[in-house]
Amino acid sequence: MSYADFITLLFAFFTTMYAISHVDAGKLARFSGSMKSAFKVAGAVTVDTSVIEGIKPVNYADISLEKDVQAEFKKFDIMEGIAIIRDQRGVVISIGDTILFESGSSELRREARPLLSTVATLIKKYQRTIIIEGHTDNIPLRGSRYASNLELSTSRASRTYVFLFEEEAVRPEGMSAAGYGEYRPIASNATVDGRARNRRVDIIFVAKKDEI
Repeated sequence: MSYADFITLLFAFFTTMYAISHVDAGKLARFSGSMKSAFKVAGAVTVDTSVIEGIKPVNYADISLEKDVQAEFKKFDIMEGIAIIRDQRGVVISIGDTILFESGSSELRREARPLLSTVATLIKKYQRTIIIEGHTDNIPLRGSRYASNLELSTSRASRTYVFLFEEEAVRPEGMSAAGYGEYRPIASNATVDGRARNRRVDIIFVAKKDEI
């Protein structure tokens, strides 16, 4: 071997050692998993997703719940005004206020009862912690028994809670209710459509962290 070849080999060796000492943990995890899959190595592959930047754990239990909710709600002809959302809190059933209540009131409409009965069935099936939130737009109330939107939203959330507990036998210790008035909008209150979206009751099936 010539002296020049020897020096070249030494340079390649130290360059490789330097690269290894600065390996990215996330890239290494992905590379390791891909190699094991490609060569069909037996045994489970465990990757700590916390070291992979930008990748969040997938909650498959929430995905299953979301699909179940969608399937159950397709039985109703009033899907307009209802949104089924999966976010960091869990699975949220967002129901427009006119589906559940008359304007300025917290008395449940007769048509709302079958809908909430379906929600109760899902609650019993999945045994999740449930948070019921009442929300409104920012238009001041007129001709209502309630002094403010905050009071109205709280009363609506509480009425939904009471229906699920007293008429559908949902465990009360697994639920909580709160009203936020106009203070947690999901759309602009500057438009009619935005205000309609903000007037809602959110029923949240809280995610179970151990199911991720």
